[in-house]
Formats: sequence, C-alpha cells, structure tokens
Amino acid sequence: MTLPALRETVLKSLMAGLMIGVGGTVYLSCDSRVVGALLFATGLLTICNMGYLLFTGKVCFALENSPAYLVTLAVIALGNVAACVLYGAAARQFLPQAAEKAASACAAKLTQTGMQTFFLAVMCGILMYIAVVTFRRQQGMSRYVGIFTCVPVFILSGFEHSIADAVYLGMAGLPAGSARFLLIVLAGNAVGGLLFPVMQRLAGDKS
Repeated sequence: MTLPALRETVLKSLMAGLMIGVGGTVYLSCDSRVVGALLFATGLLTICNMGYLLFTGKVCFALENSPAYLVTLAVIALGNVAACVLYGAAARQFLPQAAEKAASACAAKLTQTGMQTFFLAVMCGILMYIAVVTFRRQQGMSRYVGIFTCVPVFILSGFEHSIADAVYLGMAGLPAGSARFLLIVLAGNAVGGLLFPVMQRLAGDKS
C-alpha cells in the first residue's frame, strides 16, 4: 500500500468510526429502542454515501480482492476502533447520560460466553453484508432499503457489531475483557460477512 493510499484509508476509516459513534450515541439517547435503532442507521447511510471505510462493510468483499486486501482490512479495523475509543472517551466527559447507559450495556455484553458472542457477531455480519450489497447493487431509493431494515434488525435482535461495540466500550472506559470481546466480535463479523459470498461461489453464482 502506497503512502497516499494508506493516508486515505486511515482517514476514511476514522471518519467511519466517528459516524458509528454518532449512531451509537443517538441510539443510547432515545427512550424508544425502535426509534433509536432506526436513527442509528444514519451512521451507515453516511458511510455508504460518503465512501468512508467500515470494517463490517468491507470485509464482505475479501474474496473479490487479492491477499493484500487483508492488510487494508486490518488498517480499516484499527482506524474504526481507534476513532470509536477516542469518541467514547470524549462522550464520557460530555455525554455522561449516554456513557452511563453504555457502561450498563457493556457489563451485560462482557458476561456472554465466547461462543455466544461469536454467534451474535456472525448474525450481524450477515445483515451487514445484505445492507451493503443492496446499497451497491440497487438504484434509486431502493438501495437504502437494506440499510434501514438490516441495521435496526441487528440492533433490536441483540446481534454484535464490532465497531458499534467499540463505541460503547470506549464510553464505558474500556473495562476488563474489552480487547478479547472485540477480537471475538471482529472475527464473527468477518465470518458472517463472508458466509453468503462463499455460499454463492459454491452454488456457482458469479453475481
């Protein structure tokens, strides 16, 4: 990866992480979980429209790229998580009510078994694949259907999104076990994001 490409990747990854931070904040700030889940989709909507780089939206296309793409994915994941942790630290200072809710949510998340967390992350990865592929393949307003259905579905179902979790963990002050939890969720999101593409290849579908 050239230096200009690395700079662009890092900056777009940081911006994506910031937008997921905004989405996480509005979700925590809404009294209605349904309304909050719908508004959270603003983060992914902005990321897709602006061309920012979100790990869970890019890992789905690993099979379409060369092995060097894995390095790009690693940079994206690090940039996303770094932005979310920094945003979370700021939110602890300036949005204490949201940070308090995040801490409560994280306490519950960190009591999950590794297999439970992995399963929930795989399911989120599948939904993220559907959302981003719909945005890529459809035209007009129909390209946004996946975003405004899949995002609320994974949130209301309790599925784990690694970058959103990085926001909440950052708001909670990175409690013990945060790194292990995030690694499991990242792995699960990657498996979920690649599950449908792998099945399509096995079925001979080139789309």
